[in-house]
Amino acid sequence: MSQPESSLMNRLVSLSKRRGFIFPASEIYGGLNGFWDFGPLGVQLKNNLRDAWWRAMVECPPMGLDGKPLSIVGIDTSIIQHPKTWEASGHVAGFSDLMVDCRETKARYRADHILVAEVRVRVKNNEQDSTLTEWLSTLDDEDAWETICKKAKKLFLKAGVVEKDIQVADRSTWKPLTDMPSGMGQAEVYGPDAKNKGTLTEPRAFNLMFHSYVGVFQSEDSKVYLRPETAQGIFLQYKNVLDTSRVKPPFGVAQVGKSFRNEVTPRNFIFRSREFEQMEMEFFVPPEDGMKWYEFWVAERMRWWEEQGVKKEHLFRHEIPDNERAFYSAATSDIEYLWPFTAPNFGELEGVAYRTDYDLTQHQKFSKVNLEYVDQENSRRYTPHVIEPASGLTRGVLLLLAESYQYDESRASPEWLKLKPSLAPIKAGVFPLVNKDGMPEVAEKLYLELRQNFTCQYDAKQSIGKRYARMDEAGTPFCITVDGDTLKDQNVTIRNRDTAQQERVALDHVKAYLAGKLV
Repeated sequence: MSQPESSLMNRLVSLSKRRGFIFPASEIYGGLNGFWDFGPLGVQLKNNLRDAWWRAMVECPPMGLDGKPLSIVGIDTSIIQHPKTWEASGHVAGFSDLMVDCRETKARYRADHILVAEVRVRVKNNEQDSTLTEWLSTLDDEDAWETICKKAKKLFLKAGVVEKDIQVADRSTWKPLTDMPSGMGQAEVYGPDAKNKGTLTEPRAFNLMFHSYVGVFQSEDSKVYLRPETAQGIFLQYKNVLDTSRVKPPFGVAQVGKSFRNEVTPRNFIFRSREFEQMEMEFFVPPEDGMKWYEFWVAERMRWWEEQGVKKEHLFRHEIPDNERAFYSAATSDIEYLWPFTAPNFGELEGVAYRTDYDLTQHQKFSKVNLEYVDQENSRRYTPHVIEPASGLTRGVLLLLAESYQYDESRASPEWLKLKPSLAPIKAGVFPLVNKDGMPEVAEKLYLELRQNFTCQYDAKQSIGKRYARMDEAGTPFCITVDGDTLKDQNVTIRNRDTAQQERVALDHVKAYLAGKLV
């Protein structure tokens, strides 16, 4: 069926709010930019994705290069760590974005989020053609092309140029403001929301870490930071894990938790926010084995996302060039997804970085604690190298919503979510066809039995069609209806979300039926 006019992102935001997946934080006070709350369906979806990752990483990790199960343990470290942590990691000195201010609008932007387009206009004067060139900018989002075209039309029509003479340069010629020649962007470019050109300041570094204070007095000595990533807590506890667990390289330490970044321009719903959750694993290996484990984890993480229901053609491996990687990285790949706001291009979903021994070496240097591994079997000591698969749990929820969104005008609700059954917030809806004649009693008994094993919802309100629609919008894979015949033949009707087909199943087989389908 044809899609409605509004963009997919607008529809996802609307559906998320209407059905209780995601709400703006502090909404009754007008909200707080870059912060979001997960509602009843959203928190369950997020927890299901988290549990699937934890299961695949810690409880049942994949087979390694030798065909044996990998050794990966879990950890949960503090959000606030000793401030020297962030000095050693380089975050205090270097964790910043370049930002620009607009003197006209007083708005602030990340410099690399501003796209600049060259707009050429052919002007006839005394039977001769001449060309007028201007540089217009907009924020790098799904509406960028349309925004530039509107700006160009408005600018040149005001100057008396005939509309058909306005020719906007092709997308391939666009550049981020940071790639413009020094000084040129500030002097010649119209800012994203400015009426006059030359209003943008030079890019300046802006540290992304939130800070607070520990103790009674607020001073530089009591200053601490909210962690911008979960990885450093793992490195700080590496030695304790090694000393207390039966692990040796190669082994991993995994963590799921909140991180905080004071993003200059949080955007695209929950894709880039100031408070978010991460799923990270640090895999410690002998130095000589680093590259082969790096390739192993890139392939494994691509495979895992496909296992969660993501189409293979919607995923892309982007190998970061040498001149764009962190200086300590021997190799980095971004696993990218075809996001609605990047299409037809891909955007980052997860990073897999070969961090070498940088982190452990830095913490060893700043803490004066020996973090070498003693390999007694081979009579040597070394600082392990690290492979880091790191993905955003919050961003993963957005991926599931975008990937599963369907639109079909022939259904009771044209919008529905084709979530992988094991990830769906509600596994089954249980309904009495009508709220009388003994049907509610049978349906309630079935619901109480099924909820011991599955996340279910009992619903007796409104027509059966409207109840199906609600469940479809929530991504519920199965709806079980107790009807008049159930009291006679002890069978119920089970409706499949994806096909809308129905089949009769014996009451005492419903539990086994769901167990076989919810994978």
